[in-house]
Amino acid sequence: MTSALLSADTSALLVIDLQARLLPAIHGGARVLANSIWLVQVARRLGVPVLCSEQYPQGLGPCAPELAAVLPEDAVRTKQHFSCVAEGCFEDHPAWRRPQLVVCGTEAHVCVLQSVLDLRARGTQVFVAADAVGSRRPSDRALALARMRCHGVEVVSREMVAFEWLHRAGTDVFREVSRGFIR
Repeated sequence: MTSALLSADTSALLVIDLQARLLPAIHGGARVLANSIWLVQVARRLGVPVLCSEQYPQGLGPCAPELAAVLPEDAVRTKQHFSCVAEGCFEDHPAWRRPQLVVCGTEAHVCVLQSVLDLRARGTQVFVAADAVGSRRPSDRALALARMRCHGVEVVSREMVAFEWLHRAGTDVFREVSRGFIR
């Protein structure tokens, strides 16, 4: 049986469609972006691979510049399907085969929802950071999170992710992450 807790050794972070032209329309978009960047930075510090999708960048623009600045070089893939799984855009990335994926991004009721339901269908253990996902309307975000829960998706907070990745206190890396990210 797979642990209900996240492990930095067996998970990856998937950032979905935090794009410059879409973010102003997202309810709480600045918070969603800030919390997603926080997750990317913690993941990178702990050696957790980061993946990032862009939905139709010709129309929605590229990733927000603040996000692009902290992403690994090989992280970003473009897609036309709403689901990252249906598109197959990460199939060649080794992190895509990890048994656990933490997901953040937009829109919760479209690309995030379709991606996580497809990930669950293929057997991936999925954790959605509720404070790092958004939609244009709060009601759509709430419905998406409820539907995800019904399909076995773990709805968590960014700090839950960080503390589970850290696993224990008293280490140099815990002190560094605690000082730099946990306030």
